[in-house]
Amino acid sequence: MSYIKRYLTIDLPKRQSAFIWGARKTGKTTYLKHTFPKALVYDLLKSDLALEFLKAPSIFREELLKHQDTSLNQLVIVDEVQKVPALMDEIHWLIENTEFQFILCGSSARQMKRHGVNMLGGRAWKYHFFPLCFPEFDEFDLLRIFNQGGLPSHYLSPNYRKSFRSYIEDYLILEIQAEGIVRNLPAFSRFFDALRFSNGEMLNYSNIARQAGIDAKTIREYFQILVDTLMGYIILPYRKKVSRNIISETPKFYLFDVGLASFIKHQQFTDLKGSEVGKALEHYILTELMAYKYLNEVDFEINYWRTKSKLEVDFILNNGQVALEVKISDVILSSDLKGLRAFHQEHKPKKSIMVCQILRPRRIIDGDFTLDILPIENFLQALWAGEIVS
Repeated sequence: MSYIKRYLTIDLPKRQSAFIWGARKTGKTTYLKHTFPKALVYDLLKSDLALEFLKAPSIFREELLKHQDTSLNQLVIVDEVQKVPALMDEIHWLIENTEFQFILCGSSARQMKRHGVNMLGGRAWKYHFFPLCFPEFDEFDLLRIFNQGGLPSHYLSPNYRKSFRSYIEDYLILEIQAEGIVRNLPAFSRFFDALRFSNGEMLNYSNIARQAGIDAKTIREYFQILVDTLMGYIILPYRKKVSRNIISETPKFYLFDVGLASFIKHQQFTDLKGSEVGKALEHYILTELMAYKYLNEVDFEINYWRTKSKLEVDFILNNGQVALEVKISDVILSSDLKGLRAFHQEHKPKKSIMVCQILRPRRIIDGDFTLDILPIENFLQALWAGEIVS
């Protein structure tokens, strides 16, 4: 399988360590092997190694102290570090008392934080890893992205649907069991099935609970588990200025990968038309916004806006500074602009943008309302160039 050069750059000064967090199969391990080929690697997916350190964490420190005199490279990678939380105290001591640097890689810090594990108190920078994003694609193919998603092994595989099936089964077994809710695994599986109706939608916990046969409180906890294990995003409504006409409490949920959502929904897209493709495009734009935000360390909020009369803007960025609407159509009607116009009238954003399938960029100026209509690829180029939010 070919290697795709990733966007993330990790450049650690002397004595600086780092965490790198990302969902399973996003390519963290492959990235670290290519980026730091001379590093000393401890892979805790190896059950015998993990068991040895679980029994006696001090062995890790003792082995590294032996390497200290003979190794010219002082970088140590610990993959799946969340599997042996007790190693964090040993790593803390080594950071304080030796020249070793650590890159600690994992799919979730949830379990570690929940049990009060030593997270190094600011001694390690934090990086996020994502499925493939726009700058990493050699060829931009929306249909392929919608169907196969951005997990490298799925994106490059001709048997990606089998890969998705295995991924879900492995996720349920490896991640959810690791979270200590093994007795609820059948219930969580039913909840996961119900996600086909919930992804990209406003969350009605009671309806989802009825569909899955689980109480609403547990449904909320399951959504939070997906967020904490980096498998999804909760998007809150924009509510800087709340009136009785604005929906101000109900969140939306999106899975972290658009291809995974398509698989769960039993969708296989053959052309870029229709309402379900429009939802996939909205979902994909959200994943690009998330990746851009964290990979470039740009601090901005991502919200949505909707009134009780169903006027809506898909994404409100940077505390109301940017209003962004996403349409799959290549023809924009005046009715498509109602949400953007209403939001502009109330909040006066600096930028109003429509992303769609037109061939060339356009601009509409109507009094104090200015709207940029951008082709999908043009928008993504502008986003990653820092021209949308910076």
